[in-house]
Amino acid sequence: MDGTSASPQRLNATQRSAHIREVVLAKGVELRQRYPILNHQDAIGAGILAFALAGMIVSAMLYLNDYMAWWVCLLLNAFFASLTHELEHDLIHSMYFRKQRVPHNLMMGLVWLARPSTINPWIRRHLHLNHHKFSGTEADMEERAITNGEPWGFARLLMVGDNVMSAFIRMLRAKTWAHKLSICKRVLKVYAPLALLHWGTWYVFLGFHAANGVAWLWGSPIEWSASTLAVMDMIDVAVVVIIGPNVLRTFCLHFVSSNMHYYGDVEPGNVIQQTQVLNPWWMWPLQAFCFNFGSSHGIHHFVVKEPFYIRQMTVPVAHKVMREMGVRFNDFGTFGRANRFVQPDVSVARKMPVASV
Repeated sequence: MDGTSASPQRLNATQRSAHIREVVLAKGVELRQRYPILNHQDAIGAGILAFALAGMIVSAMLYLNDYMAWWVCLLLNAFFASLTHELEHDLIHSMYFRKQRVPHNLMMGLVWLARPSTINPWIRRHLHLNHHKFSGTEADMEERAITNGEPWGFARLLMVGDNVMSAFIRMLRAKTWAHKLSICKRVLKVYAPLALLHWGTWYVFLGFHAANGVAWLWGSPIEWSASTLAVMDMIDVAVVVIIGPNVLRTFCLHFVSSNMHYYGDVEPGNVIQQTQVLNPWWMWPLQAFCFNFGSSHGIHHFVVKEPFYIRQMTVPVAHKVMREMGVRFNDFGTFGRANRFVQPDVSVARKMPVASV
């Protein structure tokens, strides 16, 4: 497709999407020819997983032996955990050990252990593939679950970084007891056992230290039992090495993802309208803990089967053609439009339901 035939004014949305896909795929082929090591996809995926897990373990050991400050350990492990999120996403699309179920499922289990805040990855596979089929619609449960389509306010701020809080708020909003019970059952099913343990421990940590803070302000310290203090010492360590990193990573990923995807008024199947590129300089602290998601994830909607490290390498070329074909860049108005693709008419907006799961 030459530059003239690829003029966006002469192409419909399907043709523009196909052109983006063609250019990005060609860049991936070029990269693999230039760097033959990239053809060893299974080995690269396994190597990245080993690196991420080793990094988390080493930083935890350095912290436990007083060679590393707690906040350094927490930030490092949030970054390493973000690598395992990208690997899980690739595994969901069967990019590693596709025909070898044992190593494939072993990787799925390990990336889940590195990110115990998340839902069961085998269940997430169905939700994520559904996300690609129905992105931006009410049927896109994966994005709606992380607040895509919610108006911005205190409730969304609570929901965006806490999976269980998000489900709890949705349960409170449910109009019937049958719907409330359905939400509870679904939460127990998808979050058991790791996420329930992760978020339960996080709430205990917050509650314990909040109680101590209030008691200190009142001048009446709480006399905790020795066993309680021993348990809390272990919880404090867990928060630094695994729980805190995943709370931080979850907030960053969900904030970026929920605001770069559009919701509610996209044309079905129109990939051009499904996402934007969200990469302003001030979002780099968030991007650091979700592996540049806002800049690179939109590419994935056009070219699904490229692993995340190839996608990062194609960013310059992909961004150029995406911009030419009409994909939006840094559309900050989406924060005020509850992720709608266009500013809705006031009369329509009043009738438009808040996204719910």
